[in-house]
This record gives sequence, C-alpha cells and structure tokens, in this order.
Amino acid sequence: MTEQKRGVFGWLGLLCWRTLQLALLLLALVLILLLILRFVPPPTTAFMLQSPYPVQQQWINIAQLPPHVPLALVASEDQRFPQHFGVDINEIRNALERFDDGGGLRGASTITQQTAKNLLLWPGRSLLRKGLEAALALSLEGLWGKKRILEVYLNIAEFGPGIYGVEAASQYYFGKSASQLSRNQAARLAVLLPSPRRRDPNQLTPYLQQRVSWVEQQMRQLGAGYLKPVLD
Repeated sequence: MTEQKRGVFGWLGLLCWRTLQLALLLLALVLILLLILRFVPPPTTAFMLQSPYPVQQQWINIAQLPPHVPLALVASEDQRFPQHFGVDINEIRNALERFDDGGGLRGASTITQQTAKNLLLWPGRSLLRKGLEAALALSLEGLWGKKRILEVYLNIAEFGPGIYGVEAASQYYFGKSASQLSRNQAARLAVLLPSPRRRDPNQLTPYLQQRVSWVEQQMRQLGAGYLKPVLD
C-alpha cells in the first residue's frame, strides 16, 4: 500500500471515529435530557418551537385529571398502550408495506412514539424521522414508564392552533379546567387528533360526531379501570 493510500485510509478512519464519538455524545445528552424530564415538566417541545402560532400551554399533573380524560386519548389513539413496549411491530410492518407500494409513510405511531416525536423531533413522514421516533420511544419506555409517558403526552399534544395540552385545550374550548371535563368533552378533545388545526370540538362535522360516539363506546368497552395498572 502506498503512502498516499495509507493517508486516505487513515483520514477515513479518523473521520469515522470522530463521527462515532459525536453520535455517542449526542446519545448521552439525549438520555440525560430524558432522565431530567422524567421528573421535570418540559418547558417547551420541538413542536412548540416550530409552531407558527402563539403557544398556549399549562401543565397539569395526571393525578388531577379524572380517569376518563387519559382513557379517551388511549381509546382514540392507542388502545394497546398498556401492553406494548413503545412501538407496535405489526403496525410498523404494515406502514412500511404501504410505503413500498407507493403510499405515504403514515400510521403505526403509538402514544409513546407521538410523545417522542412531539417532544424532540419534527413534522414529516420520512424513514429517518420514523426510525428516530421508534428509537426514542423505546428509550422513553425504559426511562420513564407508562404513567409518565401518558402524563407528558396529555400535556404536550396539540389540540388546536398553538394550543398544547389538555389543560390549555379545556380552558380554550370549554372555559374550565381539564380536571372538570366530562366523558363527552374528553372524547370531543380526543377526536381533534391527528388534525387539531382543522377541527373544533364545539363545531363537529357529522363524521367527527360519529367519531366521538365511537370513542365513547370504546371507553365503555375498555372499562373505567383499564388504565389503573398504568396510573397506579
């Protein structure tokens, strides 16, 4: 091997080593941040920072919410939330098959993945973002646990233009704290996802009215104690 080739391989090796070091440093910083946010309410999120609207958000502890509020979100968004480990392998496989067939990369996101995305990532449906979302979801399951994931999700999900979290949404749409939401009102907030900027719980289309009825039916079928193992 000539001196020139050895120099090229040496430079490439150094570049790979530096890249690995940077990746490990970023990973460590993310894990430290997630450990802190296990105990501290996030002061902001990636989605809030990217919002074109003035941000309204007010933190509320999950213990202050009636059980039907988180249940409505679970019934609407991710009924297997208590059972899975952050990602739903079958749904991911189906989404990738649709993508390979020429469809958009959509669906398959659990509440844990949505929490990770809203907290640290960006909008979009690229394979890169979905991969990071899944990796972060696994980290959240290990570092936070189900109760904390659900609590953060309830506080950072967008429910309208710049309206983040169930407390801000309840105050904006119903003029009261989320701790006073009825089952029907909780279901009406739940159906705002995943298109909160185009929906209003006080002006539901016939489709969304049917969706509210479906969510309430799912809540009854799941049962009032469905999330008890998660919330205890």
